[in-house]
Amino acid sequence: MFSLFKKKQPDFSGNLSVLKCDMHSHLIPGIDDGSPDMDTSIQLIEGLRDAGYEKLITTPHLMPDLYPNNRQIITRGYEKLKAEVEKRNINIRLQAAAEYFLDDHFDHLLQQDEPLLTIKDNLVLVEFSFASAPLDYKEKIFAIQMKGYKPILAHPERYSYFHHKPEIYDELKNAGCLFQVNILSLSGYYGKGVAQTAARLFKLKYIDLLGTDLHHHRHLEHLQSPAVYQKVNEIAATLPLLNNQL
Repeated sequence: MFSLFKKKQPDFSGNLSVLKCDMHSHLIPGIDDGSPDMDTSIQLIEGLRDAGYEKLITTPHLMPDLYPNNRQIITRGYEKLKAEVEKRNINIRLQAAAEYFLDDHFDHLLQQDEPLLTIKDNLVLVEFSFASAPLDYKEKIFAIQMKGYKPILAHPERYSYFHHKPEIYDELKNAGCLFQVNILSLSGYYGKGVAQTAARLFKLKYIDLLGTDLHHHRHLEHLQSPAVYQKVNEIAATLPLLNNQL
């Protein structure tokens, strides 16, 4: 009988609308390993809109050896994509930032005071190699902060070399890093070890943002799952995620 007096929580279990904003995706056509063409970009954007998102911040890779993007290339691609979205009357807000690979080129950008494409204000999305972390990753994080930016580490749960070194996550958080976890990591899409690490970060309350990291239709199909919706809404109900502040 006491359940009658419990406060009823909103039910967002049927979509991802509780997040409002997705801040990690690869939707600008033809400039990285994400969408290859405009029609695919539009289909992915419509899929994310239908999943409940109101705003998308797309974040092309900036990785000179593979994807030699810069502010100008990303901005031109974004303007074309935005114009097409408006032409087709798709009701969603778009913004472009970047996913910066932490390497010597990124060090050069900082040294030259090149303005970075940010998620919002001073928030900058960065990633490590999947093979190994930079030997000087602490120094790189510090250098970002010294330039007035606040780093968001993309998908920390996917760096398998940290899985048996959980103290690294403590060090990164204590150093002022925000953590963005991929939604599909929660469902085991990237494997059991990644899912377990994502669950550990949730338990530690280390997740600051959730992102789709959407590249293609397969990602979209796996996102559209009741189990994924349930896990996302559980996290959003427990942690003060920053998505809806972007």
